[in-house]
Amino acid sequence: MTAGAADTLPSGADAVVVGAGVIGAAVALELARTGRRVVVVDKSDGAGHGSTSASSAIIRFNYSAWDGVATAWESRHCWTRWAEHLGTVRGPGLASFRRTGAVLLDAPGSGTSEVTALFERAGVPYERWDAATLRRRVPGIDAGRYGPPRSLLDDAFFAGPEGELGALFTPDAGFVDDPRLAAQNLADAAARVGVRFLFRRAVVGVLRGGDRVAGVRLADGTAITAPVVVNAAGPWSGAFNRTAGVGAEFTVGVRPLRQEVHQVAAPAGRGDGTGPGPGGTGTGPIVADVDLGTYLRPFGGHLLVGSTLPACDPRKWLDDPDACDPRPTPARFETQVTRAARRFPLLGVPNRPTGVAGVYDVADDWSPVYDRTDLPGFYVAMGTSGNQFKNAPLAGRFLAVLVDRVEAGHDHDRDPLRYTGEHTGLVVDLGAFSRKRPPAEDAASRTVLG
Repeated sequence: MTAGAADTLPSGADAVVVGAGVIGAAVALELARTGRRVVVVDKSDGAGHGSTSASSAIIRFNYSAWDGVATAWESRHCWTRWAEHLGTVRGPGLASFRRTGAVLLDAPGSGTSEVTALFERAGVPYERWDAATLRRRVPGIDAGRYGPPRSLLDDAFFAGPEGELGALFTPDAGFVDDPRLAAQNLADAAARVGVRFLFRRAVVGVLRGGDRVAGVRLADGTAITAPVVVNAAGPWSGAFNRTAGVGAEFTVGVRPLRQEVHQVAAPAGRGDGTGPGPGGTGTGPIVADVDLGTYLRPFGGHLLVGSTLPACDPRKWLDDPDACDPRPTPARFETQVTRAARRFPLLGVPNRPTGVAGVYDVADDWSPVYDRTDLPGFYVAMGTSGNQFKNAPLAGRFLAVLVDRVEAGHDHDRDPLRYTGEHTGLVVDLGAFSRKRPPAEDAASRTVLG
């Protein structure tokens, strides 16, 4: 069975999920596994056609707080057992996790010292490299310390280095080769356990029954009744909250942000492709470079180049996510690729920009909101900030636990629920993703990376 538009619209369900990206599809799958009749509504043409399709799909573990590290490490085990996670068999048509390792340059503000303590607690393998080891393990890299990141218009942009950088290497990091396909895999798995998907249909209203949610209304006037509604609408999640009349109690705001990821040919001569260095075959490690404000991810014989959103770069906030131009802009392309070329001098900077632009629902503290709301029955999986693709398998399970327990009467606000990882045994405090949490002050996790 393949997830697709239903022939007839359902009039009722146990839960409606709004949004069929990688998060929404994961939520639908896990809710259905608890025995609920689930309907997913999305105005796009298919699963993962929104911001998921613009994701770099990086699987990394360097977060500044325990619950972020524990969630990412447990999720990694789901990706490496993807067919098992989906409840299917290995074969063509499934997204694949590529274990490349990830290099986090040890620049000021990278938080590597704090991260390694969390890695040791979680059991995440890592290595500390000095500059000489970095140059040996990543051929062609310039280990100079150039930061903080600067605009190309800054006279100091091309100034020489002040010292050298080491790095933190995590060998078990990597990326998923096709983020849209991963969302489709989750949707197909959900369809096999009875989830109905309605594509090319927009939700325009939220039904209420007394003091709680009672379903949603579509643009064509159709009503789908349900005692549970989950907002997984990605960049449209803030607007959907307003439609539902929720959000006044949130201490964390969410806004749509336009973000570009560029594609360039991997330079020849940066290794033979057999070691960890990102060679011309594009098989090397992910490189996170907060010193210059960029990251690189192998992509066949190419590299994906993205921004870590340094303070010197303007943010492109959007009032309407639908107004986003999906084409890369010459100015952003030149900035990001030139930064990457400073780190890898053999990398050329083409004249014509290539890549994609997506829209992410960015939370004030760059951490997601997986929670109930003050409207009983209305839940949110939002504020994923471009870095939660990796955690989609756990996000689905978090929401399933929340819905099960809160609908049974548990007060998650006063007594936050906990989730124990199936693969790692690590315990995640779901209160870390509360809509009422104090905003984080540590900037180490505040990045769109991955």
